[in-house]
Amino acid sequence: MSRKKIFDAAYLGDLCLKNRLIRSATWEALCDESGAVGDELCEMYCELARGGVGAIITSLTSVTDDDHCLEGILRLSKDELMESHKKLVDLVHEEGGIILTQIVLGEYHRNEEDRNLAIDDLTMEDLERVKTLFVNTAIRAEKAGYDGIQLHAAHGFFLSRFISPTYNHRSDCYGGSAEHRGRLLFEILKEIGKQCPKLHLCMKINSSDFREGGLTPEDSLIICKMCEEAGVHSIEVSGTGTCRTQIKAGINEAYFKEYAIDFAAELGIPVILVGGNRSIENMEAVLNEGNVEFLSLSRPLIREPNLPNRWFSGETEPAKCISCNKCYDTHGHVCIFNVK
Repeated sequence: MSRKKIFDAAYLGDLCLKNRLIRSATWEALCDESGAVGDELCEMYCELARGGVGAIITSLTSVTDDDHCLEGILRLSKDELMESHKKLVDLVHEEGGIILTQIVLGEYHRNEEDRNLAIDDLTMEDLERVKTLFVNTAIRAEKAGYDGIQLHAAHGFFLSRFISPTYNHRSDCYGGSAEHRGRLLFEILKEIGKQCPKLHLCMKINSSDFREGGLTPEDSLIICKMCEEAGVHSIEVSGTGTCRTQIKAGINEAYFKEYAIDFAAELGIPVILVGGNRSIENMEAVLNEGNVEFLSLSRPLIREPNLPNRWFSGETEPAKCISCNKCYDTHGHVCIFNVK
């Protein structure tokens, strides 16, 4: 069997990517309250597409109008927003890019009085509404032309809390065992697959919450297997504690590697590794150590949107990102070394 290389063309489900590099969802905080896609964001994604990355996953895109988990987030919560998303998708496609949107719920509000409800306080009616919010957003994503969606079940957002025993203490069929805590994800994915058969379905999940009493790697893998059965086409393996500082090429790269390799050995769908990928040498070592098929990057592409093209041209020095996280202090969360 030949060695896998990052510049192999490879299939992510039915999507043929020109390489194994994916831009992981990255919060830019560039939207107004409506959540519509503006010109600044369109140009940012077009620059990524021109930079040679195999696929782009947008920043978190909320399924509701009243979700204020982070400022300036995208929304695809109503039909009126589809036009701005279609403009973005068309522009990226014109650049030869592939684009998925990451759909997320940060805070669930039943009404103006009952806001940001705890997982344990949700009624069956609430859960049906949550499922409908995700499914309807996926339908809009398909109509807008996205190549796929990524269901965000990591990093402490609503679905991540739902599958974590830290937050989910329910005693009904949606709580207790990993299978029960994963049931909501299963049902959402199953229905999206039924309603949107042409969409690539990806999921981002914590490999672990890395806290006592939280989601364990064993339970996360059980839930991933359930979601594979539900029809998810790929899984991006992450975990609590992203955006770590002082990442050094060849020293402490790929901090979720062991979990991704373990998950890929048990799953029959492509696994994507995110977190601290900085050098070709390390990334290709990960690809060939196990069954991981793709690698996703965030901060390196903030500093160097053209990084894939640079590497492909033969300039193979590691990514210039120094993992300082100062990008969070800039407008649009751009690299401080690129601020004009």
